[in-house]
Amino acid sequence: MKIYKTLVRIFLQENELDAALKFYEKITGKKCDMRFEYEEKKLELASVGSFLLIAGGEEGLRPFKDTSVTCLVDSIDEYYSFLKTQGSEILEDPKVVPTGKNMRVKHNDGLIVEYVEHSSMAK
Repeated sequence: MKIYKTLVRIFLQENELDAALKFYEKITGKKCDMRFEYEEKKLELASVGSFLLIAGGEEGLRPFKDTSVTCLVDSIDEYYSFLKTQGSEILEDPKVVPTGKNMRVKHNDGLIVEYVEHSSMAK
């Protein structure tokens, strides 16, 4: 099991993404390394360094706002099994998403985390 990267989530209104991307590119010295539309949820996502920008309307963003961080991992299945044995609460079972697979988990300390296995990172 390996966490490749932990991303801090930043929630934006749909018309704020381009300006936010420019800002985070300037403060990190990095370029946007991922940007896509999540049409099913009416959201647009982009990442710069360790920041995950999530833009959309209030209704689209609402279900995602209680999740604090996103962890990019090597295997959703391994993390699913491990976290269950540690007493974590699986809020959303693993499912297919535009980038690969994800799940949402509430750790024992109350932190809500999205775990993501990108298709390009899969074993």
